[in-house]
Amino acid sequence: MGGLVGRNLLAGPEPDVAADAGHPDPPPRMGFFTDTSVCIGCKACEVACKEWNAVPEDGLEFTGMSYDNTQGLGADTWRHVAFIEQNKPMGHAETGAGDGGATDLRWLMASDVCKHCTHAACLDVCPTGSLFRTEFGTVVVQEDICNGCGYCIPACPYGVIDQRKGDGRAWKCTLCYDRIGAGMEPACAKACPTDSIQYGPLDELRERAALRVDQLHDLGVDDARLYGHDPDDGVGGDGAFFLLLDEPEVYGLPPDPVVTTRDLPSMWRHAGMAAAAMLGGLAAVFAVHGRAGGGR
Repeated sequence: MGGLVGRNLLAGPEPDVAADAGHPDPPPRMGFFTDTSVCIGCKACEVACKEWNAVPEDGLEFTGMSYDNTQGLGADTWRHVAFIEQNKPMGHAETGAGDGGATDLRWLMASDVCKHCTHAACLDVCPTGSLFRTEFGTVVVQEDICNGCGYCIPACPYGVIDQRKGDGRAWKCTLCYDRIGAGMEPACAKACPTDSIQYGPLDELRERAALRVDQLHDLGVDDARLYGHDPDDGVGGDGAFFLLLDEPEVYGLPPDPVVTTRDLPSMWRHAGMAAAAMLGGLAAVFAVHGRAGGGR
């Protein structure tokens, strides 16, 4: 494993993120597969997450967004159940609710969470080592080391990580690192009554998800697609990925996320070349002026 330790690439294939982060003989990479087609919007995952992780309450607001009172992920919302109301034909486009066929109204419900990216920009920009890659391939914030600089917040392509008001430190889902280290399921997956949130080895989850999409297509649900599962995407694949029933933008997800630190090496190279050119120009100017001064 010697050649892998500390490699920490900013982009590209990373088949073993835990080993590349320096963990010797790590277990299989663990993650979440969230099947939104069976989510009933009960919010048991939100409650279980708050209860186990002692996440503060985030208020009860009438947002005008159906039953969605939490609005999005944040420092005090590590699991967020979205309720999306659509006036969209299902089945035959020419039929309506009045003929006993398909209805024009549907709810899309989805439990969102930190993606635990293969290439986690939040981790790459953290100056204190507060963010670290666990032996399970997940990304965790150590709140006792976080200095509240906030660099990780704009670095996240999903807008997941956030600073807590009155605290200043960054907080997000840990994929229940304390639970999975003891061989337990994360609290949200344990509480989910429909198995919409599934936890396990990431490779197994990807296989299971592909079979589920094929099953839904066979049932005529042509809009079913996976999001965040592809190791060749802009973040190297997510440790928490989703089965969606519409475009990612409908769920508030970026359609083509890219790790924000991907271009840092080329940016530094260009900056270095520009600095070298400037220093070369200054050296030439001083050389010319030096010769001119010596002639006098």
